Amino acid sequence: MSSNDNTSSLKAAVDTATGYVQSGIAAVTGSAGDKAKADEHKNKGATESDLSHTAAKAGPFAISSSGAAAKDSPERTQGQWDQTIGSAKEAFGNLVGSEDLKQKGREQNLQGQGQEAKGQLSDLGKGVSDRVQGTVGSAVASLTGDRTEQARYNEMHDEGKTRQRGVELDLDKQAAAQQK
Repeated sequence: MSSNDNTSSLKAAVDTATGYVQSGIAAVTGSAGDKAKADEHKNKGATESDLSHTAAKAGPFAISSSGAAAKDSPERTQGQWDQTIGSAKEAFGNLVGSEDLKQKGREQNLQGQGQEAKGQLSDLGKGVSDRVQGTVGSAVASLTGDRTEQARYNEMHDEGKTRQRGVELDLDKQAAAQQK
């Protein structure tokens, strides 16, 4: 369940901006107190930003720093499986000298890559949609005083954020593998 002190990208941006405004004030006034407050807000904003983007992958699940979990779409999981099997077929075909097996392995690998990409787009879209719907729904529920609905929408937001961060982790991992 989400709480009001949960880190978010917006909160991080607000704290960072506040820090820069206070730095400007400190530069004009020369106040060491204002400078210290500015540095505190900037550091808090940087920490919140880092925490907001923290997530981990465990198989087909993404888990965020808030404790929310999101399962990858079946297309992503099947695409990864097809890539693994395709690579194995290609390697085995190479080993035994079978061009036909190598070609079938390449095709299955490429098919898996496409399927995984389609699943990533689906998860990314659902993550963004859930974040927006959760944010708006939570705000409306807060205005009406419905704490149960507010909690439900906060959970929807957090799951969407986790789903989005899971896709980002996979894309970062793929980009790092391509650079090698």
